[in-house]
Amino acid sequence: MDAAFTEEQDEIRRTLRELLRERCGPEEVKAAVHTAPGYDEALWRRLARTLGLPGLALPTAYGGVGCGVTELALACEETGRVLLPSPFLATAVFAAPLIAALGTEAQRAELLPRIAEGTLTAALAVPGRALPEALGLTGARDGAWAGGGRAGGVQARPDTGGGAGWRLYGQVEQVLGGHSAELLLVAARAGGYTRGRTLLFRVPAGADGLVRTRLTALDATRPQARIQLRDVPAELLGVDDGGSGDEVAEALSEVGTAAAAVLAAEAVGAADAVLARTVGYVRTREQFGRPIGSFQAVKHRLADVYVAVQAARSAAYYAAWAAAQSGVDATDATAAAAAVEAGVAGGLALAQALDAQRRAAADAVQLHGGIGFTWEHEAHLYVKRAASDELLFGPVHRLRARAAERDGLFAGPDRVPYGGHGGHGGHDECDGIGGRGKDGKNGGYSGNDDRDGRDGLRKAVTV
Repeated sequence: MDAAFTEEQDEIRRTLRELLRERCGPEEVKAAVHTAPGYDEALWRRLARTLGLPGLALPTAYGGVGCGVTELALACEETGRVLLPSPFLATAVFAAPLIAALGTEAQRAELLPRIAEGTLTAALAVPGRALPEALGLTGARDGAWAGGGRAGGVQARPDTGGGAGWRLYGQVEQVLGGHSAELLLVAARAGGYTRGRTLLFRVPAGADGLVRTRLTALDATRPQARIQLRDVPAELLGVDDGGSGDEVAEALSEVGTAAAAVLAAEAVGAADAVLARTVGYVRTREQFGRPIGSFQAVKHRLADVYVAVQAARSAAYYAAWAAAQSGVDATDATAAAAAVEAGVAGGLALAQALDAQRRAAADAVQLHGGIGFTWEHEAHLYVKRAASDELLFGPVHRLRARAAERDGLFAGPDRVPYGGHGGHGGHDECDGIGGRGKDGKNGGYSGNDDRDGRDGLRKAVTV
C-alpha cells in the first residue's frame, strides 16, 4: 500500500474543503435540513457542475470522473467534516454502483450520465431496517433480510396485464433520501417462500401506488423516508435469467465493501472536525484564571480522542485502498482473497471510525460545558450523527463480529461470537463466548464441552 496521495487526490480534497467551508457552515446546515428535499439544491448543483461529485467514481464512458473508492472516501471525509446534507451517499455510494453492476447497457446509458451530472438522484430501499445486512456489513449473504417471502418484506409479481414488467407490494422503512429521490432501487422478493429470490427493481418517483413519507430522523442531516408500495409498476434492474438471485447479493456485498470504507472516512471527518472545535474552545475558555485546556485532565482526555481519530483515519484509508484493489478480476483466486480482505478491513474500519466519532462527539459536549448542551451550538449535530450512524450501519459489535466471521475466526455454527445460540447470550450447557459453560464459569467454552465430538479446551476468540 502506498500511503501517499496523488496530486489529483490532494486537489479533490483541497477544492472540496474550500467550497464547503464557504457554503456549508453550521447555520447553513441547520437551514438546509428544513427545506423540502432536506438539502441545499443549489449547493448540490454546484458540487456536481464544478467538481463532478455525483459521478466521481463512475466510468468516463457514462460521463463520470473515472476515479475509485479512494477518491470517494476522501470526498466523504470532507462532507462528513461539515455534516453536509446531500443525496451524495444515497446516490453515488449506494445506488449508482448497483446500476453499473446489474443494469443492462440501455439502463446504464439512460441513468448513469444523469446521475453523473447531478440531475438524477437515487436511493436504495431494502425491506425493514436491514440495510447493513443487505450490504453484508453485519450479516451473511443469505437473503434472509429480504423477508424470504414472508410478511414484512417487499413482494414482486410479474405483471398480469400481459406486459413484461413487475408489480411491487409492501413497505420499506428508513430509506435514506427516499422522500426526494427521483429514482428508487427497491429490493424485493420474487417467487414466493420456497423458491424465492431477491431482485432489484427501478421505480420512478411518480409511479402509481407509490407513497413516500418523510420521517422525523434523529439526525436531520440524513433525511429518511418510509416507502409504501401498493401495486406499483416496476422495471427489473438487469435481465431476468431465472437464476437464484445470487448476482444481486454479490453486487450488494461489493457495494457494501466500498460503502464501509467510505462511511468510515466520513465518520473520521466528522470526528476530526468536532475534535478541532473542542481544542479551539478549551484554548480560549478560562477557569480559575487560566484556559481550561491547560489542565492535565483535559489534555489527557483530548489526547485520547486524538489517538482514536488518527487510528480510525489510518484504518479508513487502508479499507479504501483494499476495496480499490479488490475490484480486479473476480475469477482470479488472488482477487477473491483480496475481496475477503477488503470486506474484513471495511467492517473493522467502520467499527473503529464509529467508535471514534461517538467518543469525539461526547467529549465535545462535556468539554464545552453548558453551551455544549444548547440547541444553538453545533455540538448536538455531531452527537446525533454519531448515534444515527451506529443505528443505521452498525452496531459496532456486529460489524466486528461479521468481520471476524469473514476472516474465518469462527469455524463452525457453535462458535459464534458473544455466546449462546446465534450470539444472543448463553444459557445452555455448551454456550459460547460470553455465555456460561458446564463448569459454571462465565465466558469461553467449557473444557468438557464435546458437542461436536472433539474433546479438550477450545480457544475463545475476543473480537
